[in-house]
Amino acid sequence: MCTAKSAPRGLTRRNFVAGAAAAAVAGSAGLTNVAQAAAGQSGEKPEIPRETVNTYGSDLLNMMVLRTYPIAIKMLKDTSEIPQGAVRPKKDLKTHYAACQAFGIVRRRGTALAMFIEDHWCFEPIIGYGLVEPPQDFLEGSGSAFFVQNKEAAKQRTKDIALLPYGKYAGMVLAPLHKANFSPDLTMIYCNASQLRHMLFALMLKNGRRVTSTLDPIWSCVHSIVPSLLNGECYVTVPDPGDYERAAVGDDEMIFTVPAGRMKEFMDGVYHYEKMGMGYRSFGRELKGDFQQPPFYLDYFKKWGLDTPK
Repeated sequence: MCTAKSAPRGLTRRNFVAGAAAAAVAGSAGLTNVAQAAAGQSGEKPEIPRETVNTYGSDLLNMMVLRTYPIAIKMLKDTSEIPQGAVRPKKDLKTHYAACQAFGIVRRRGTALAMFIEDHWCFEPIIGYGLVEPPQDFLEGSGSAFFVQNKEAAKQRTKDIALLPYGKYAGMVLAPLHKANFSPDLTMIYCNASQLRHMLFALMLKNGRRVTSTLDPIWSCVHSIVPSLLNGECYVTVPDPGDYERAAVGDDEMIFTVPAGRMKEFMDGVYHYEKMGMGYRSFGRELKGDFQQPPFYLDYFKKWGLDTPK
C-alpha cells in the first residue's frame, strides 16, 4: 500500500480559508504523476490504467483516513468478462449475498466478488441493475407501499427511481480499488461526514462542481450505483436499513460515488489539498472567540461598521 507524508496537523477553517486563494493558484501539478496518468477528461468514461487505479485506492485510503477500502465496480455483459481471481458467491462459496453485503465484504475483507443474478439475495438490485424486467406490481408502487401510505405517492416514488435498462448488463465485479485488476466504471467510498466534506472540496476545486443527490432512506444499493452510471456524475447516498442490518454499516457512514469520468478531476483535488498542507489529516478544531480573521472577513466587517481587531 502506498503511503504519503502526513500534512501538518492543527489546520483550522480559519487557516484554510486564509490560505485557499494562494493554494488555488499554486495548482496540483507536481505532487504525483498519478493524477496526470489517468486518461480522458471530465464527463467522459476513460479507461484508467490499472496502476493508476490502484494508486488512487492506496492514496484515498491513506490521505482520507478511511476505515474501509474504496470499492472499484465494473459492470459486465456476461460471465466471460469476469476478471481473474474474482469469487462467485453461489458457484464458489455455495451461498448468496445481498448487494450491500457484497459491498461490506469487499471493503472490509479485500475480497473481489463477481455478482450475477443467481448470486443475489435481495430483490432491489435485481430490478435496479436491470437483471430482470421490472414487474408490473413494482411499477404500480408495491416496492414503496410499505414505506409510503399514499398509493399514488408510492407509485410516483417508484417511477422516480433510476433503473438500469433491462438486459444492458448481466452482472458486476467489485474489488478494493487499491488492488483491482480492472478499470472501474465507478468507485464507491464509505465515509463519515467530515471525510465526505473534504472529498466534496476536492471535487469542487477545478470547476466548482457540486453534487446534487436525492436522499432516500431505502434502496441505497441502487442509488449509489445507477444514477452515476446513467449520468456520469458523483452521488451521495444514505445507507439503507439492509446495509445496517445485514452489512454492518456504521452509524456515521455515508456513501460517496465517483464515476470513472470524474475520477481524475476528483483525485486532482485530493492531491492538490494534500500538497498545499490542507489535506484531510490537517484539519483541527478551534472554539476560540475573536479568532484571527482572513483579510476578506475584515473588509466586510469594516464595510458593515462592525468590530475589527485592534
